Amino acid sequence: MSALRKKFGDDYQVVTTSSSGSGFNQPPPEKKKKRQRFVDKNGRCNVQHGNLGGETSRYLSDLFTTLVDLKWRWNLFIFILTYTVAWLFMASMWWFIAYIRGDLNKAHNDKYTPCVANVYNFPSAFLFFIETEATIGYGYRYITDKCPEGIILFLFQSILGSIVDAFLIGCMFIKMSQPKKRAETLMFSEHAAISMRDGKLTLMFRVGNLRNSHMVSAQIRCKLLKSRQTPEGEFLPLDQLELDVGFSTGADQLFLVSPLTICHVIDTKSPFYDLSQRSMQTEQFEIVVILEGIVETTGMTCQARTSYTEDEVLWGHRFFPVISLEEGFFKVDYSQFHATFEVPTPPYSVKEQEEALLLSSPLMAPSLCNSGEKNSSLDCLETLEDNDSTTKLPTKLQKMTGRDGLPKKLLRMSSTTSEMTYSFGDLPMKLQRISSVPGVSDDKQAGKASKMCTEPMSKSVADLPPKLQRLAGGGGGRMDGHLPPKLRKMNSDRFT
Repeated sequence: MSALRKKFGDDYQVVTTSSSGSGFNQPPPEKKKKRQRFVDKNGRCNVQHGNLGGETSRYLSDLFTTLVDLKWRWNLFIFILTYTVAWLFMASMWWFIAYIRGDLNKAHNDKYTPCVANVYNFPSAFLFFIETEATIGYGYRYITDKCPEGIILFLFQSILGSIVDAFLIGCMFIKMSQPKKRAETLMFSEHAAISMRDGKLTLMFRVGNLRNSHMVSAQIRCKLLKSRQTPEGEFLPLDQLELDVGFSTGADQLFLVSPLTICHVIDTKSPFYDLSQRSMQTEQFEIVVILEGIVETTGMTCQARTSYTEDEVLWGHRFFPVISLEEGFFKVDYSQFHATFEVPTPPYSVKEQEEALLLSSPLMAPSLCNSGEKNSSLDCLETLEDNDSTTKLPTKLQKMTGRDGLPKKLLRMSSTTSEMTYSFGDLPMKLQRISSVPGVSDDKQAGKASKMCTEPMSKSVADLPPKLQRLAGGGGGRMDGHLPPKLRKMNSDRFT
C-alpha cells in the first residue's frame, strides 16, 4: 500500500492506493479535510504577521492602541505592574530624601523639624506616598516647609500620578467600552442559499439583531475571496472581488429591526456568473460578510463579520420565514433563523441558461411578430436585425436578407396599414416619393405620385424609377429575379 498526498488549497488529502492490480478491496478514500478559513464564523481573521524585523518599533510609537488591542489578561497585568512600580519608586524617593537629611535617626526628637513628619523608615515613607497620592490625608504624616527638595518631589509626584492615572484608566475604559461585545448580538445565518427570486438566480443569507437597540446607519458589504491566475501568469492566492448586495439601489443600507435576507443577484457582472451546482463541488471560495453600523446607546462604530465557504452554500434552498403577526406586535421566532428548505432550482449557471436561451431563439422568432396589430413579415425581419439575430433566421428570411440593406428598404417601401398592395401599379405614396427628383417640393412630388398611380406601370425595368432600376441591377430587363419571392409573386400576379 502507498499513500499519496494531494494538495487542495492549503490542506492535504491522503488517498490510499493498492499496489495490486485489483481495486475491489480498496478502502473508501478519506474525506477532504476542511480547509483553512480566512475569516472565522465569529469574525476573527486568521492572519498572523511575522518577520517584521525592525518594524516592531511602530507598535511602541502607538502605545495606547497597542495596549487596547492586547488581551484582557495582559491589560490587567500591565495595569497592576505599572501602579506597583510607580508606588515603590516614589516611596523610595521619599525614603531617600529622609535618609540624606538624617530624618530617620532624629524622627523621635521633638526639637528637630524633619522633611516629612513621622517618616522614620521605608514603610512609613510608603504610607506617606499612598496618603498623598490617594488624597487620603490622615494628618499624622505631613510635609514641612524646611524641605525644599521635598516640595519639588511632591510636585513631581502629583504630575506623574495624573499622567499614569489618565493613561491606564483611559486605556481600561476604552477596552471595556469597545463595541466588540455588541457585535456578538448580531447574528448571521449558518449557511447561505442559492435559489430563484423574482425570476433571477440569487445568492441569499440572513442577518438579525438580538437587541432592541438599533444599529444606526447599518450597511452591509460582501467580498469574494478566491485564488486566480492572471493572463500574465501571476498567481493571486486571495483575490478580493466585490459582491453587489444592493449598492446601486441602496438595498445595502439596512433598517435592522427584524431579521433581513440579504440578496446578491447573479448576473453577467457577478463573479458567480458561470457557477453551477456541479461546479460548486470543485470550486474553492470564501464569501466574507461585513456589517457596519453605529451603536445607538454609545455612538461608537461597530463591525460584525462572518464568512461562508463553498461547503456552506446550499444550492436550491430558501430560508424559513421567522416573522409572524400577533395581537398588536410582530413576533420573531429565532428558532427558525438558520433553517432552510429545498425549492425547485435549475442546476445550471446563469451563463449556461442564457446560452441555451440564445440557441433556442430561432424557434421563438415568430412569436416576436405575434402582437395585437397586424404587422408585415418585413417588420418582423427588421426587429430581428436590430437584435443581431439575422444569422439565426429561418431559411426564407435568410434569402430575403441576402442583399445588404435590401430588407430595410423594402420595409420602408411596403409599410402600409392595410397591406393591400399586390402589384407595382398600386404602390403606396411612400414608394412613389422615393422615385421623385431631388429638390422638388412635396406638393409637386404628391402630384407626380398621383399621376403615376393613374397610369399603368410598365413591365420593363426601363419604365421604373431610377432607384428601383438600381435595385433591379439595371439593363432594361425584368427585375423579378432580383426581388424576394413574395414581391416576385406579387409582380407576376399583376401582369397576369
